Amino acid sequence: MTLATTSTDQPWWKGAVIYQIYPRSFQDSNHDGIGDLNGITERLEHIARLGADAIWISPFFTSPMRDFGYDIADYCDVDPIFGTLADFDALVARAHELGLKVTIDQVYAHTSDLHDWFRDSRARRTGDKADWYVWADPKADGTPPSNWQSVFGGPAWTWDARRGQYYMHQFLSSQPQLNVHNGAVQDALLGAMRFWLDRGVDGFRLDALNHSMHDPLLRDNPPAPDTGKPRTRPFDFQTKTYSQSHPGVVDFIKRIRTLCDEYGAIFTVAEVGGDLSEREMKAYTEGEAHLNSAYGFNFLYADKLTPKLVADTVARWPDEPGMGWPSWAFENHDAPRALSRWCAPEDRDAFARMKMALLVALRGNAILYQGEELGLTQVDIPFERLQDPEAIANWPLTLSRDGARTPLPWAADATQAGFSTVDPWLPHGEDHLALAVDAQEADPASLLNHSRAMLALRRENPALRLGSLEIIVADEARLVFRRRVAEQSMLCVFNLSGEALEWPLDKAVIGMANVCINGADNGSLPPYGAVLIEESN
Repeated sequence: MTLATTSTDQPWWKGAVIYQIYPRSFQDSNHDGIGDLNGITERLEHIARLGADAIWISPFFTSPMRDFGYDIADYCDVDPIFGTLADFDALVARAHELGLKVTIDQVYAHTSDLHDWFRDSRARRTGDKADWYVWADPKADGTPPSNWQSVFGGPAWTWDARRGQYYMHQFLSSQPQLNVHNGAVQDALLGAMRFWLDRGVDGFRLDALNHSMHDPLLRDNPPAPDTGKPRTRPFDFQTKTYSQSHPGVVDFIKRIRTLCDEYGAIFTVAEVGGDLSEREMKAYTEGEAHLNSAYGFNFLYADKLTPKLVADTVARWPDEPGMGWPSWAFENHDAPRALSRWCAPEDRDAFARMKMALLVALRGNAILYQGEELGLTQVDIPFERLQDPEAIANWPLTLSRDGARTPLPWAADATQAGFSTVDPWLPHGEDHLALAVDAQEADPASLLNHSRAMLALRRENPALRLGSLEIIVADEARLVFRRRVAEQSMLCVFNLSGEALEWPLDKAVIGMANVCINGADNGSLPPYGAVLIEESN
């Protein structure tokens, strides 16, 4: 087995803990009910104290906000609801003072239909930007050029009378698909990336990257096999063979890597979902000419956390030459809160402690979503307060993404929990006030303080940050694996069930327990217990 080397030989991002900020819901500094860049700057010390290595900020660029920033109208400016470029510069400066790296989202599959590029493209069939988006003539009967369906429901094609053609969109009709096959489009996107690199960012999270290129022949997608799971959207009835995941994405990635290498240790991580996500994640991160990392949806939409899920997922990313470096997230702005998916309400406190230890013990980068360190749960947003366009379109069968995007509670007794002084864009969760930062700060046994301890444990132990991972036990409820670098070996033992279990006696070790969770120790495995043991040589 190949063993990783120690942190002194590695770039800052390898094994990092990255804290995701959803800016609308982090902190409102100007009292309009929406979080902003200055609010992030005010609260950066919370993230630094937590022990994260970097922040990832979801989109804050100029946008009509029909998909809340993932519909970009200007890649190189800040939307006024979030502040100004000067505010962003101040945020970067403060983050760097606190030892935090700054990564930001980049969305290269589509823009807003209000972007100047699209205005130019739809105006005429000739001109510099005529083929910057995906346009196609109708079939002879006037129907769309292919059977492709959009993620948010309905055909992936919208008729535009100005050009007398259909344009493609994989999400909302207001998010027209960029033609990233076009070298000039790639140049423009790389120019936007350079703009932010020159402002001091340390990395990029590349949104829906496998959606950025399509089959130029516009061949129909085949039907998807019926798995028995409910299908709430036409999108679910197809295998996305031709509408996404074109092999040309890999060559574009090489151009991204070449640019980032000009600036030193810049971190690049791709979000990759869909039927071929594992294959694409590996292709996008292979060797030294591609992205640094990728993460998929293995955990984000899983309805249960099992040893088999963890073992099968991490086993696909062995510590071998040429293999990319993975990243893992249990929660994010698109997925339901993990505690509402994975455990009963009465088990949440114990489960959250075990879950945090597991996240920091996995090989790869750990992406921590805002509020995860507090144990926030999914909020049931009433229909009249919904903002998520996907949930509104597919009500009530699609779980709203808004339930994971509610404002962060900073102070239990303050107006709007310290997030704002006015009614926020989404309501607070009723059970979130008791989980506020100030309430947990005052409790040494809180999940917040436990999370700090877990991040410190990872930072201080090379085996957890950089070591290889070997699965030893993955049965119905017990998960045991070993993390190892040349100078350190740690045995990580987890009980993922609510029942006390027998200690795996044949895996007994001699060593010091670095952390014992929920009453576990070297020999005892109570419900949701976990123990990480530094093995003696």
